[in-house]
Amino acid sequence: MNIFADFAERVNSVVKGLDLAADAPELDLRRVTVEPPRDAAHGDLATNAAMVLAKQLKMKPRDLAEKIAEGLRADSEVDAVDIAGPGFINIRVNKVIWERVLADVVAKGNAFGSGSRGAGLKVNVEYVSANPTGPMHVGHTRGAVVGDALASLLQFAGYDVTREYVINDAGSQIDTLAKSAFLRYREALGEDIGQIPEGYYPGEYLVPVGKALAEEYGERLKEMDEGERHALLKGYAVDKMMDLIREDLSALNVKHDVFFSEKTMHGQGNAIDLTLDALRQRDLVYTGTLPPPKGEVPDDWEDREQTLFRSSNYGDDSDRALVKSDGSYTYFAADVAYMRDKIERGFKEIIFVLGADHGGYVKRLEAIGNAISGGDVDVIVRLCQLVKLFKGGAEFKMSKRSGNFITLRDVVDEVGVDAVRFMMLYRKNDAQLDFDFDKVKEQSKDNPVFYVQYGHARCHSVLRQAAGELDWFSNTAEELQSADFAQLEDEGELALVAKMAQWPRIVDGASENHEPHRIAFYLYELASALHGHWSRGKEKPQLRFINDKTPELTKARLALVYAVSQVIASGLNVLGVTAPNEMR
Repeated sequence: MNIFADFAERVNSVVKGLDLAADAPELDLRRVTVEPPRDAAHGDLATNAAMVLAKQLKMKPRDLAEKIAEGLRADSEVDAVDIAGPGFINIRVNKVIWERVLADVVAKGNAFGSGSRGAGLKVNVEYVSANPTGPMHVGHTRGAVVGDALASLLQFAGYDVTREYVINDAGSQIDTLAKSAFLRYREALGEDIGQIPEGYYPGEYLVPVGKALAEEYGERLKEMDEGERHALLKGYAVDKMMDLIREDLSALNVKHDVFFSEKTMHGQGNAIDLTLDALRQRDLVYTGTLPPPKGEVPDDWEDREQTLFRSSNYGDDSDRALVKSDGSYTYFAADVAYMRDKIERGFKEIIFVLGADHGGYVKRLEAIGNAISGGDVDVIVRLCQLVKLFKGGAEFKMSKRSGNFITLRDVVDEVGVDAVRFMMLYRKNDAQLDFDFDKVKEQSKDNPVFYVQYGHARCHSVLRQAAGELDWFSNTAEELQSADFAQLEDEGELALVAKMAQWPRIVDGASENHEPHRIAFYLYELASALHGHWSRGKEKPQLRFINDKTPELTKARLALVYAVSQVIASGLNVLGVTAPNEMR
C-alpha cells in the first residue's frame, strides 16, 4: 500500500471533477505530487496540485487550491484540509488509513514496499570492474557497495537486474602483470631478483602466484618460447588475480551475475570488427581528422586521418578515435562493442558505477548508448567520490600489505562488513566521504549502522519478552494479523505507522533516481522514531508495548513492533547489511 500514490490518484480525481470552463485544456497531471509535508505539524500529506496546474487552468494557485480542498474534504477518509502559503494543500487523514497501512505491513512482512515499478524492465548494472592486476583497494570499495546496493534496490522495485563485472584483461597492464608474475616465479625458484623494476607490480600478493607457478611448472617456464610463455602467464595471472578479487568481493558481500572478459572481443572476426562494420552501414563510423584539443595539446595527439565514431552527434564533446596509428583498437572501440553487446542482450537501462576520476567517460558512454540504440536505451552513469579514512581525528594510514595501497580487506577486517557497507551508503555517491574508524565502532546514535541495527534487535527483544511473559502469544506473524489496529491511538504509535507508510515511496524515489543512499537515510529516521517512542514508554508506563492486563492493546502494539522490524530488515537487506535479532 502506497498512500502517496493512492492520494495522488484521489487529488487527480478531484481535479478532473472540477467544474471548470468548457474551453479548459486537457490537463497534464504528471507534475502533481503528494508527499510528506516538511513540517509534520502541518498534516500527514501535502500536494502541489494547485501550484503546478494553476497556469494550465488560468487560475490563481490559491483559488484553485480552495476548489481542490473542497473536493478533498468530501472524502470520508480525510479529516482536515488546509491551504498554506500561495497554494500548497496540506491533508490530515483519518486514522483508518494508518490502520490499513499497518495491516498491510504485518501481512506482507519484509515484502512490504517491494513493487512493480520496474515492471520487469531489463537493467544491467556494471560496477567495480577493477583491473585484474591485484587485490581490491579502498578506492574500489565505495563503487562496489553503491553498485551492489543499487542492483538490490532495483530488484526490490521490480526490475529484472543483471549485475556485471567487466574484466579488463586485454590491455597493456596485463602484459605488465605477466612480467611481474614471471619475476615472482623466478624468485620462487631461488633466484635473487633484486629490487622490483620500475613499472612492474611490486605487491607481495604476487608472491603466492610465483610459488604456484614454480610448483606447477618447475623450471619448464624458463625453457619455454617467450611468446608462448607470455601468453600462458597472462591467462594464469589474470585467473589468480580474479580469484583474489572474488574473495575480496565476497568479504564485502558484493555479488555479480556476469564476469565479462574484454579479451573475448578481440582477435580474428571479433566483436569489435563486427560492431564497426555494422555502424559503418549506419554512417556512425567514418574516416576523418580531429581538431586539436583545447588548451595544451597532449604529446600523444596525432594530426592524421583516423577511423572515428560520430559521438558528437549524440551529446559527446567530440568524435572519438577507434583505431590507433599502429592499427590496434582504442579502448573506446572496445567500449562501443561492449555497449552493443549489452543492447543486443536486451537491456533497456544500462548503468555504470564508476570512480570520480572517470567523469570524462559520462558523455561518451551516454553518446554510445544513444547512437547504437537509436535512443531506445537509457545509459546512466553514477560517479563515486573519494573516501578518506580517519582515526583518532586524523587521516589514517593503515599498514599496507599489498604494495603501495590500502586494501578493501584491510578496511573490512578493521570494522566489519556491515559498518563498511552502511557507511559507504550513508552519504550521496557524488559527495566525498570521510570514513571515521572510531565513529563506526561506537555504540551510540552517532553511529548510524549501530543505531539502525539496534532498532531491529530492540524490536525482536520486545517480541521475545512478550513470548516469554504472555501465555497467548507465541511470536508468530500469523497471529499478529488478527490484531485490532484501532487500539493504537497514541501519537507516537501513529507517527511510527506514518513513517513506515513512507517506505514504498522511498523505494520508488530511490530506484527512479538510482540513489540507494536514500534507503540508509530513511532507515536512520525510522530507527530514530522507534527509539524515541521507546524512551517515552520509560516515562509513561501506559505506553509500554507489553501489558498483560490489556491483551488487545498489547497485541496491536506487538504488531506495530513486528512491522517496524520487518521494514528495517527489508531496508537493510537492500543495502546488503545484516539485521541482527540480538546485539551484545
